[in-house]
Amino acid sequence: MSEQENTEYEKYYVPAQSKLPFIGSIGLLLTAYGAARMVQGNYPEAYILYLGLAVLIYMLSTWWSSTIRESRDGLYSAQMSRSFRQGMIWFITSEVMFFAAFFGALFYGRVLVMEWLGGSSNNAATHDFLYPDWVPSWPMTATPGELNNDAPKSWEAMGAWGLPAINTAILLFSSFTLTIAHHALLEKNRQTLILFTAITAALGCIFLGLQVWEYIHAYQEMGLTLGSGFYGSTFFMLTGFHGLHVTVGTIFLIVMTLRCAKGHFTPKDHFAYEAGAWYWHFVDVVWVLLFIFVYVL
Repeated sequence: MSEQENTEYEKYYVPAQSKLPFIGSIGLLLTAYGAARMVQGNYPEAYILYLGLAVLIYMLSTWWSSTIRESRDGLYSAQMSRSFRQGMIWFITSEVMFFAAFFGALFYGRVLVMEWLGGSSNNAATHDFLYPDWVPSWPMTATPGELNNDAPKSWEAMGAWGLPAINTAILLFSSFTLTIAHHALLEKNRQTLILFTAITAALGCIFLGLQVWEYIHAYQEMGLTLGSGFYGSTFFMLTGFHGLHVTVGTIFLIVMTLRCAKGHFTPKDHFAYEAGAWYWHFVDVVWVLLFIFVYVL
């Protein structure tokens, strides 16, 4: 192969060996073990979970700092940029599957299990022998056994047109502000970019604050907890995991705001910002589906 043909190949940056994968494995192990012990009621061992999270935060912050530095030093080629995009696409695809499993559990319980317990034509005996007085309705505000005084427990269902509706408006508006910021980046309008990225991050913080308020209200005044039957478990599972994703996205946006203030992005080189925008819009779409299927219907 001639020297001229050789120059047509892009160089692909391969970083030096690192201890970060090993450190991250330790962090994951401690996090999983600590979380499992807490679920079993061993709350004094919660420090193991917190230690694992601290190790993970250290690993991720160190890794991403190195990635930013390498990108700023011009070590990445166009192929590296394509690899980053493919990785982010696959990551969001895995997140789609993650939430699809939880939505599937919700639909399975509402469409099939509720009918079985309510005495559908193929499962009349289940209803007659176990819960003859129970009429299935959604949202469930009591366990079937409560009607037979086997497990007296009831709660209130979370309405859609209070804090949830406000949070929906906040997230939809945040997608609008982030789109403005993204266009400002492409048009080299640095001030608008910084301002609207910061506004989007602030809206994420407001959303999380209102969701915490909603949870406090549910636990203290409505009796709605993780133990509130199928409705309570699916409600907190779906909204809680979504809240975790909003937290990650908000941190992402805060970091992007700081990087924008330092002039890190250009119209031709801004994948990190683009990845954050993809993730945030995905989180917004998931919330719209949550609002419809968990709160409204």
